[in-house]
Amino acid sequence: MRKLFPISILILLCSLKGYATANYSVQWQKGTTCYQQMKYDSAAYFFEQIAALKPKNAEVYYNLGNTYYRLNRIGPAVVNYQRALKINPAYKEAKDNLSLTEGRIANRIHSTGDIFFIDWWENLTHPNKASSWAVAALITFTLIITCLAVRRFVPSGEKLPVQLPGVLGFVCTIFLVLAFAAAQRTEQATAAVVMQNDAPMMNGEQKGKPLSLIPEGTTVKIVGEKGNWAEITLPDGRNGWLSQSLISKI
Repeated sequence: MRKLFPISILILLCSLKGYATANYSVQWQKGTTCYQQMKYDSAAYFFEQIAALKPKNAEVYYNLGNTYYRLNRIGPAVVNYQRALKINPAYKEAKDNLSLTEGRIANRIHSTGDIFFIDWWENLTHPNKASSWAVAALITFTLIITCLAVRRFVPSGEKLPVQLPGVLGFVCTIFLVLAFAAAQRTEQATAAVVMQNDAPMMNGEQKGKPLSLIPEGTTVKIVGEKGNWAEITLPDGRNGWLSQSLISKI
């Protein structure tokens, strides 16, 4: 009887997984049908249900972005296109639609652009590259072990440069640093989208007259958090504080 307990748990887990997959397919069909019938509120409901089941599916967020765009809800449209691009940075349709949506932001705050090496570092440590850098580090480490083994046990191995293992070790360290940095960015939500028009950006004490009113759909960087407030940087480089209830993290 004791052996039956783990088997029962396994059967239950498989059943739940099958139910989730079936439910995902049903919700997808319903969402697609509602979208085609221009029932965008219902389509958004079903796609939101799918997003809760499949949080790593870029196409779900892309469909949500399209749906909210049709509803003229700029903030939710922008945040979902951004989430699709976070999963798949090469998603051209999401990039194009994000650009189109941001063009509809009233009083849009234009980016001044980051310093080139900041852009370079952020591209190298994009969350999607964590696995690639880790694999590269593993391959390099394997080459180090192979070189050391060849030099020790193969008669002709002495022809290999003495410096080769050291060079490979240095390269492996770089790959590990990049993998760690990318993994850290995966765990941290460093960007958000303003979800309310004319959201008041406050000073460090969160008191007094707003420093500025931020339009809905603006993508900001989160540089710190304190209670219900987030310290943010605007696309033009200005800093301030926004209530966390006014933003949605990507």
